[in-house]
Amino acid sequence: MTLSPSTDPARPNREVAGVGTNGIMMLFLLLLNLLALGGAILLLLAVPGALLLITVGLLATSFLFVISGFYSLQPNEAAAVTLFGEYRGTDRTNGLRWTWPWMGKKKISLRANNLISQQIKVNDLRGNPIEIAAQLVWRVTDSAQALFDVDDYRAFVAAQVEVAVRTIGARYPYDDFEHKEVTLRGDHERVSGELRTELIERLAVAGITVDECGFTHLAYAPEIAGAMLRRQQAAAVVAARETLVSGAVGMVEMALAQLSAKDVVVLDDERKAAMVSNLMVVLCGERDTQPVLNAGSLYS
Repeated sequence: MTLSPSTDPARPNREVAGVGTNGIMMLFLLLLNLLALGGAILLLLAVPGALLLITVGLLATSFLFVISGFYSLQPNEAAAVTLFGEYRGTDRTNGLRWTWPWMGKKKISLRANNLISQQIKVNDLRGNPIEIAAQLVWRVTDSAQALFDVDDYRAFVAAQVEVAVRTIGARYPYDDFEHKEVTLRGDHERVSGELRTELIERLAVAGITVDECGFTHLAYAPEIAGAMLRRQQAAAVVAARETLVSGAVGMVEMALAQLSAKDVVVLDDERKAAMVSNLMVVLCGERDTQPVLNAGSLYS
């Protein structure tokens, strides 16, 4: 036996358009039916008869038949129409709509939804525990898949967000003090793009796409936050020291070169070493230096 696409679990449902008709035209027909029903009831009260009674019954039945087929759709809203449990198509036309009364109708919102996930603890690429929370804007693109291929598409989105965040969080380190690799903290746009791609792939089975996403919270876990903060501070101090020493060496070289070029003073190697030592202390020291005046000669 061959299963149809709508009953084969291996083949996802696909949205099909073309169901539902203009409800305004059917509303006009309903009003005519109501007028005819009212006239028939008045005539039946005036002149009782079996034929008139049958006519009133038929008009009342047709009135109930027409009125039970109405439904309305707001902007960015759709209705999936089913016939005895079989998907027949999706109506995306806004306004008053009508279809056969025996057709089932499931409405679904096509508007953008905003979701902020809970903070979850993840081990990054280096095994450090970090806390991550993500925000995403998602919307339904295929109503048939959202309604019939997953049990609850909103709960499905929330679950897949957590899985995707864990996947991306474990793919990169939180930070790289040498700035030689991609990190969660330093490459926000790239990591957010990969998170969006991961979510789109995971949510495709539910007919859902992600318009934008990003991290709303990214930090080391409390148990290592203090140690990592001290490490960051130490790295910043080392970097500042490297810059300071490099500048100081350049200034000492420039001072010695200018003293020699202008014949201000002739220094032997020992005196040059002493001058370099003094200049490095002055330029690299954290405290203000106190000058010492030499009242004797250069060598005493």
